[in-house]
Amino acid sequence: MPERTGQRFVSRLTRDTVALVLAGGRGDRLKDLTRWRAKPAVPFGGKFRIIDFPLSNCVNSGIRRIAVLTQYKAHSLIRHLQHGWGFLKHELNEFVEILPASQRIDNEWYAGTADAIYQNLDILRTFKAAHVLVLAGDHVYKMDYGPMLAFHVEHKADLTVGCVEVPIAEARDFGVMAVDEGWRVTEFQEKPERPRATPGRDDAALASMGIYVFNTDFLFEQLIHDADMAKSTHDFGRDLIPAVIGRYAVHAYPFKRGPHGEPAYWRDVGTVDAYWHANIEMVSVTPVLNLYDSDWPILTYQEQLPPGKFVFDDENRRGMAVDSMISGGCIISGALVRRSLLFSSVHVESYSELQDCVVLPTVTIGPHCRLNRCVVDKGCVIPPNTVIGHDPADDAGRFHVSPSGVVLVAPEMLGQNLHHVR
Repeated sequence: MPERTGQRFVSRLTRDTVALVLAGGRGDRLKDLTRWRAKPAVPFGGKFRIIDFPLSNCVNSGIRRIAVLTQYKAHSLIRHLQHGWGFLKHELNEFVEILPASQRIDNEWYAGTADAIYQNLDILRTFKAAHVLVLAGDHVYKMDYGPMLAFHVEHKADLTVGCVEVPIAEARDFGVMAVDEGWRVTEFQEKPERPRATPGRDDAALASMGIYVFNTDFLFEQLIHDADMAKSTHDFGRDLIPAVIGRYAVHAYPFKRGPHGEPAYWRDVGTVDAYWHANIEMVSVTPVLNLYDSDWPILTYQEQLPPGKFVFDDENRRGMAVDSMISGGCIISGALVRRSLLFSSVHVESYSELQDCVVLPTVTIGPHCRLNRCVVDKGCVIPPNTVIGHDPADDAGRFHVSPSGVVLVAPEMLGQNLHHVR
């Protein structure tokens, strides 16, 4: 590896970079999972929150100056950040700062992703960074941002957009770009009805990952220009990025390998189906996303809980889990759990059976229940003899059923009001 792209060079770049994590989105497509929490605060993978992935990527990449911009129903997100991400040393100019929407300009809330950063320009100027790494706070992936920063500098780019190939049928949910032979972006469309296929392929498109590297002065200049545009929605994908293509050096960085050279993993878990599938992937024998990687750990706030417990060993009442992940504080009491992921402090009572289920923290599942292909939200109490995921018509009358038949169960659907608003 040439010296200019070596580790010392990358380390200098990461030290001189500040990361801005956009974590204010509603995440409406996740239905009741985001009724009381922001999408980045949604639990994932048994013990994590979605936002833990970009934050961990920053720390593991050597970027230790991070600001998280929040807006929508941010209480649980802010509490998680305070509990789990206060270990960086301000004395060493390391931090995870929270920048909540506070009507800093013209008494307006954040109007879009670009406006969220624009409203905090006075704070961002105090960071005195050479580069700004803008990240979405609601994607699940492991990525070393150092090589992307090196790519940005080597190509003399003003803006570099992280990109990944996605199936053409899914591309309409993303920003889709076209590039030339040198990876310079020639076209960018936000959520197009007819996505443009990658050259040489008709089954894939080049999608934005919501990861941007800006030269700091260039970012500030474009944010101020965008703020002055009356017809702008003040969004990176819809307005700012398309406006600079062809006028400035905008490059695409292809995300092809993980931190250890493994195939790239990146998931937008923005729908119930995508969320369920990405969690269920975790219980496979060799999941694509390796959470057992001590060299690239995913960090989080972790409650002090006892180990998972499995009790009773009778022939028809045996507490057991097969091809599953069971978190701390769980008790499987004479029940059978197959190919499922249970978050912390889930109790499954006798004679119940779970198959292909994602069960969020502090759920109690009563005796003689049968659950299949479900996502059960935090705090639910499933009454005895409940059957979910076996009769689509019956499920549709009580719960939310996704296009692929995954059943989302929330406390309010069970008549359990955990959030008193009156």
